[in-house]
Amino acid sequence: MYTEKLILETDANGYLKQMPKLPPNIQLVVVLKENQPQSSQRKPSAKIAGKGLIKGDIMESVIATEDWNVLT
Repeated sequence: MYTEKLILETDANGYLKQMPKLPPNIQLVVVLKENQPQSSQRKPSAKIAGKGLIKGDIMESVIATEDWNVLT
């Protein structure tokens, strides 16, 4: 298996503008989308906007200070 860049473009209805020439008997998986419209990007709910509060050092309780250099 190898990777080859293949860009497929669709029209306003979602149909391919041009069918690419492909070798016989292959399996093709398309997994990437480019130029994703802004409307489909995820955003946090407006109900929680501005309600976050950080009290102190958020990394303090993850690992003890004396263990910071344990791997060196």
